[in-house]
Amino acid sequence: MTTLVVLTVVAIVALIAGLAFYLYWAGSLLTRIAGNLEDCAGLVRTIVGHARQIGPGVEHINQTGGVVAGALPLLYGMAEEIVADVTPRPAEPAAAVARPASGTRRSRLHDAVGYAPQR
Repeated sequence: MTTLVVLTVVAIVALIAGLAFYLYWAGSLLTRIAGNLEDCAGLVRTIVGHARQIGPGVEHINQTGGVVAGALPLLYGMAEEIVADVTPRPAEPAAAVARPASGTRRSRLHDAVGYAPQR
């Protein structure tokens, strides 16, 4: 019976030691997370301060952006015309007469009626 009691105590001590190690590990992770969140909070305060300074000019920026966006189609069309005017175009190739690969055939109908085309 003493062996069973000793093994039970050893199992309980191992379980408590495992839980203690787990809690120490989880606590260290949470401490690092808390430090990172504190740093992030400082960065957010800085961003809010910058946004307060930029805020009044945003309406003017949006108005200017609207004017520029409205002019873009006109500017694009003008640029296309400029490019089309200065782009060199290759000379048009002379129209080739389509001839069959086997050569031209002489029609015998013309001989039958007495027609002789000028060559």
